[in-house]
Amino acid sequence: MTEAYRVGDELPPLEIPVTRTLIVAGAIASRDYQDVHHDAELAREKGSPDIFMNILTTNGLVGRYITDHFGSAAVLRKVAIRLGAPNYPGDVLRLTGRIVALEDVALEGENRSLIEVAVTGDNRIGRHVTGKVTVAIPVAIPVAIPGAVTVAITEGGGA
Repeated sequence: MTEAYRVGDELPPLEIPVTRTLIVAGAIASRDYQDVHHDAELAREKGSPDIFMNILTTNGLVGRYITDHFGSAAVLRKVAIRLGAPNYPGDVLRLTGRIVALEDVALEGENRSLIEVAVTGDNRIGRHVTGKVTVAIPVAIPVAIPGAVTVAITEGGGA
């Protein structure tokens, strides 16, 4: 099955429960040993009500959101995010996206569609993340429609 994408298309939302385990595991996986990401008592001493998610975990979740939508052949080309409200244990991060640009290009010897998606993520406090992600996906191959004529053009120019 192929999918036609257009500027303005909305991606379905993804809701991710923010657990204490997710916050700590993300910090450890990204080698971010700042105490505010794993020690609630020290986080409170520094003015936070609890531990909170680091930017690298958020970056990974944004990337997951995009690749889950566009499939296993999708390659992230650029992820640019900005954090806002912190993600605390018990929050639910709700990611949404909208296609803002499309371009067909040749990348590494293959025809690809570059798709730029504006992404936002909200929690109970407000806007946690804002950004843009560029993903490369293989150019869609037309699906044969019964009764229609399909012509395939090969690299040599023949049909």
